[in-house]
Amino acid sequence: MMILDMARSTFGERVALTSEGRSLTYAELYAAAGRAAGRLRGGDARHAAYLDVASPAVPIGLFGSAWAGLPFVPLNYRLPDDALDALLARIEPAAVVADARHAARLRGRAGLAVTAREAHLAELAAGDVPDADWRMEPDDVAILLFTSGTTGEPKAAVLRQKHLVSYILGSVEFMGAEETEATLVSVPPYHIAGMAAVLSSVYAGRRIVQLPSFSPEAWLEAARREAVTHAFLVPTMLARIVDALEGRRDAELPALRAISYGGGRMPQPVIERAMALFRGTDFTNAYGLTETSSTISILGPDDHRAALASADEAVRRRIVSVGRPLPAVEVEIRDGDGKPVPAGCVGEIHVRGEQVSGEYVGRGSLVGADGFFPTRDGGYLDEHGYLFLEGRIDDVIVRGGENLSPGEIEDALAADPAVRDVCVVGVPDVQWGEAVVAVVVPRDPAAADDALREALRARVKRALRSSRVPERIEFRDALPYNETGKLLRRVVRAWLERESR
Repeated sequence: MMILDMARSTFGERVALTSEGRSLTYAELYAAAGRAAGRLRGGDARHAAYLDVASPAVPIGLFGSAWAGLPFVPLNYRLPDDALDALLARIEPAAVVADARHAARLRGRAGLAVTAREAHLAELAAGDVPDADWRMEPDDVAILLFTSGTTGEPKAAVLRQKHLVSYILGSVEFMGAEETEATLVSVPPYHIAGMAAVLSSVYAGRRIVQLPSFSPEAWLEAARREAVTHAFLVPTMLARIVDALEGRRDAELPALRAISYGGGRMPQPVIERAMALFRGTDFTNAYGLTETSSTISILGPDDHRAALASADEAVRRRIVSVGRPLPAVEVEIRDGDGKPVPAGCVGEIHVRGEQVSGEYVGRGSLVGADGFFPTRDGGYLDEHGYLFLEGRIDDVIVRGGENLSPGEIEDALAADPAVRDVCVVGVPDVQWGEAVVAVVVPRDPAAADDALREALRARVKRALRSSRVPERIEFRDALPYNETGKLLRRVVRAWLERESR
């Protein structure tokens, strides 16, 4: 609430949010959050949940719940009803703001006070605003974010006030945005980037433009209509936008100054094509996790340009790195015994800093006694401190006792112009323990033949070593991703297991 109060006091009449034809100034957002807090305090809820696409109710709920002293819990509205019901049962009693369908389904359920989103916004449009009596306790829980659950039951990550505020104070300049600046937010509210976008934009004074449902065409239209200057995208979104601009030499978005991306591996051909299309736009790769309150390292615009222009292969390769850690964050790479490894050696990424939570409801904190959190991401630091991701530790392929990174094999395959998308996994193998299998989405389905398979194998052998060459290459029309753009390797493995029976 300190962040919103500072914005309201300094530039209260500046527009904070634009969403489907509606706008809120910072003063109006503050007032609506206060009214929301009053309603929350008048009930028995211990959590304030949100179950819908992006709308003005997101920032109102985030700040209103903080004012009332309750955790804000944005839920994945795309989940099937039974999965949603299981998550709601874990946060009861709760006040829930939901879309019309879910509100009608859940209304009357014990432990839930449910309001449809439009009725909720109408109730908060006018009325008294309570006194500024929110708590200023750093250890209060601000947000609970359920993980995507790609490998099991979703975990509820705990983000406390101190984690989120330290991230904002360490990475955003107060009032750093001009009044004409606008950021296009197309990630869903239950993604950590969606929460970080609200907080960072409010602190900077940058107008938020919400895109409730992403498509490349809708994104491009909104960016032009609202003269968007900044945007955040996950790699799959940027890839779809680049595909939608196929055949054009320029994206024709002169107002767009900066694109940040993160949330997954960015294929080198995609970022190179994007930089060619979005001329004059700065690109930043922002790597972070839910458990670290968003970004912990960035590859900035100058690094992008230097990598693209360099003839030095080591410098050029930095374009697929996630840059260097933020000043307030420490990163170490450790081996399986928890010992730091030298530059260039692959291990598990550990991170330490005030913004790092590493805590889950019912499971406690995974932060070690030394303050470092094990991310379960594999990677390495080069001699200049650039961080390279190698995928999840659980995704490493162990072939004949050698650890192979799926990511480096995917990069080699994705460099072929015939490849639109690719996933590399390990499958059980009697001789080697695991065999390397690539599932490729070709740009031209008619080219999916043995000749392409051999050409791709030859490319991997030239770029890497023969042990990295896929034993099998399968072709598919598309790869499975979850709603936040993460590749579902377990689904790919299941495909391959079924085909091998």
